[in-house]
Amino acid sequence: MSKKKKREKILVVDDEEYIRKSLKMIFEYEGYTFLQASTAEEAYRIIDETVGLDLILLDIKLPDKNGLEILKDLKRRPYSPEVIMISGHGTIQTAVEATKLGAFDFFEKPLHRERVLLGVRNALSQKKLLRKYKDLSKKAEKQYKLVGQHPLMTKLWEEILKTAPTNATVIIYGESGTGKELIARAIHEKSWRKDEEFIQVNCAAIPEELIESELFGHLKG
Repeated sequence: MSKKKKREKILVVDDEEYIRKSLKMIFEYEGYTFLQASTAEEAYRIIDETVGLDLILLDIKLPDKNGLEILKDLKRRPYSPEVIMISGHGTIQTAVEATKLGAFDFFEKPLHRERVLLGVRNALSQKKLLRKYKDLSKKAEKQYKLVGQHPLMTKLWEEILKTAPTNATVIIYGESGTGKELIARAIHEKSWRKDEEFIQVNCAAIPEELIESELFGHLKG
């Protein structure tokens, strides 16, 4: 028996009934699950009650709250859906502000079907990639987790937690296979750089005369 394909859930928040009806026809024809709200209050209720909401199309001018304020609220949440802003009075400044606040895209009214579908597909693809990245990150954390209750391990964790928040250079000594990389990863995960990439370099594979420029860069001349 084949696995049933997940239908992405899209919420449209707009006080114009014509806009909601038009988007409902487009999205349901394309196979998406369509949800709608005409006010900020109604939108918040649907967002809180809906599991696995993938995308919100959010009008900037709503009767009870500015859409950009709702966008700010959503981006403070740990697992917020992608958001595309809609406006009938859009300016470049408004679009830039929305993007800075975390909006994936910005649609100007009147809406055009192909433009809407392209933006929606791109936003949903982005959502899938982010979800996949988070899943892989969780698996990596489990794979590289330091474990143990020995007093020496407790002391090691104390050193890691003391070092991680600083900008100090750390050299980790140890025989091959003793867990030097695990300690390096633990320091990275507890530092303010934890959201940046952890980069491994096999120094043994780099010629001695190139190692310095490879790690720290060099200036021509």
